[in-house]
Amino acid sequence: MKATIARRGDVYSVYVAKKDLEETVVEAEKPELWGGWIALGNGWRLQLPELAADTRLPITVDARKLA
Repeated sequence: MKATIARRGDVYSVYVAKKDLEETVVEAEKPELWGGWIALGNGWRLQLPELAADTRLPITVDARKLA
């Protein structure tokens, strides 16, 4: 699914247009965010692609929802 990741201060947020969902990232597998899973405030876990740690935000990526 296409997910837009943005950063406001020290908080990351994710917007999924098809679900009209915007949630904050509450936990991340990797501190640099990319290449691991993230947990959202609603309980979803998304797998993010490998990107450089200095990737400019906001960015739309192809994320995969984990069970």
